[in-house]
Amino acid sequence: MTQRSLVSDAAAPRPGPSDDLPSPDLVAFIRYCHRQRGGAWPELYDEMCGVAARREFRGWDHAALSSRGLTFSLLEMPRLAGWARAVLAGMAEQREIDDHRGPTTPRLEAQAAVA
Repeated sequence: MTQRSLVSDAAAPRPGPSDDLPSPDLVAFIRYCHRQRGGAWPELYDEMCGVAARREFRGWDHAALSSRGLTFSLLEMPRLAGWARAVLAGMAEQREIDDHRGPTTPRLEAQAAVA
């Protein structure tokens, strides 16, 4: 008698592109959506769907995003959630760096005002 695995093939992690990071265009899309509504997952997912439906970001709809690798299907949800977490973590990290610079570190805007 053959033994069958108790873990279904659908639940097994898939190697490959699910572990990669989104392209810079998709990072910009995720950041745009986060700036529109704020919040975290799943509110961000709702905003992303709405932005795509309304073509608010660069005129891109669901098909345009899909051609760039971002889909809203349930099977791709873990990858999209991971991308969103990574992008938001990067945004938080950048804010923290900016907050620690302090007034003694010259910023580009201040240099431009002097010139």
